[in-house]
Amino acid sequence: MPSPFAPTALIGESFVGEGANAAHTNVVIGRKGGPVETAWATALATPSAGHVPFLTIVRPSVPVKPLTLFVTKAAAEGELHQRATWGSAQAGLAQGVTDAVRDGLLPAEEADDLLIIAAIWVNPAVDDLDVSFRNQRSAAYGAVRAAVDATPTVADVLATAEEGPANPFYAPSSEALVR
Repeated sequence: MPSPFAPTALIGESFVGEGANAAHTNVVIGRKGGPVETAWATALATPSAGHVPFLTIVRPSVPVKPLTLFVTKAAAEGELHQRATWGSAQAGLAQGVTDAVRDGLLPAEEADDLLIIAAIWVNPAVDDLDVSFRNQRSAAYGAVRAAVDATPTVADVLATAEEGPANPFYAPSSEALVR
């Protein structure tokens, strides 16, 4: 009998897009009955002000499979940011996970046995719901792919670190990088 997919936990990350409509997604994928289920249920049962995890849906009453918990990294404030968080980003996450199942990254035959926790960044300055959706769809798929493929490798990280760390919010000067 083959071993099950994701016997413990798989972790992935992806950042897609630029500016206010960029999407940053972190995922943890695991099996029901394991530590990911405990974390999943705990997160769902213990919301905090501005950060209320919720079940990701394809359409009302049709949750995505594997069941995916959407955890906000930024409290949804203002009408457009709320529509992006609960609307376009959620729809993008649902479609990205569905694409991953359709493409075989996540085995469809095990989808009912798996759980995903997705921590999602939606910029409060978001200004285009369609771009937000497309970026989140790609980021969700990319995060699942990274989790399944266990990328980046340590060698990838070390090679990239030679250039110095950088992210959309900060890149150190060459002087700051001197050890």
